[in-house]
Amino acid sequence: MSIFKHHAKIETNIFFMAVGILLTVVVGGLVEVIPLFSIESTIEKVDGVRPYSPLELAGRNIYIREGCYNCHSQMIRPFKDEVERYGPYSLAAESKYDHPFQWGSKRTGPDLARVGGKYTNDWQVRHLINPRDVVPGSVMPGYKHLSRPLDYADITAHLKANRVVGVPYTDAQIANAKKDLEEQVFADPASSPAVAASYPKARIGSASGKDKVTEMDALVAYLQVLGTMVDFTTVKPGAFNR
Repeated sequence: MSIFKHHAKIETNIFFMAVGILLTVVVGGLVEVIPLFSIESTIEKVDGVRPYSPLELAGRNIYIREGCYNCHSQMIRPFKDEVERYGPYSLAAESKYDHPFQWGSKRTGPDLARVGGKYTNDWQVRHLINPRDVVPGSVMPGYKHLSRPLDYADITAHLKANRVVGVPYTDAQIANAKKDLEEQVFADPASSPAVAASYPKARIGSASGKDKVTEMDALVAYLQVLGTMVDFTTVKPGAFNR
């Protein structure tokens, strides 16, 4: 009973209450912060993660502009039901070049962290134009307007800006930004284009089938690379702590 009496004194005395809150915040903060000094990095070291190609980066901008993140997350949590439905759980390393990252829990539509390569380019285009053509009952709106030409006049500057915040684009990648963007759309995949060497696993070829680079090409290129950079067949289960 004496403990409860002292507790009542603290609650009814603003000075003791303030001191108690301060001590709680300080102790809690130290418990969370101090262990981080013993960790070299909070991001896992995995092979394969690379900066987005210019076309993928442009597609990512469209993804954000159209508000796709309002209905789709890109964060598979380490729970059995999510892993069984979507695939291997998300790693922090996969988003280290995202500014901003697309994590979240809002799922009016499915999580897209592993959507890359799951469907063909043609399926993606049909789905974006009229989702109900391929997914009956879908509540997703159509994005037919993405068939318009892509404005990529500032793509070189965009790569430079990303390098400022830590994305390791090389001088050559920045200098060839427009060329790489166009080559990813129009090159023959069988010809081993230079853009494929600069950006491994980039999907080569036009999604829209038009003679100009379209916003649809860019968005589909971005969707097709999601979750494909890391080879999870070489990652042992439980190799990373989450």
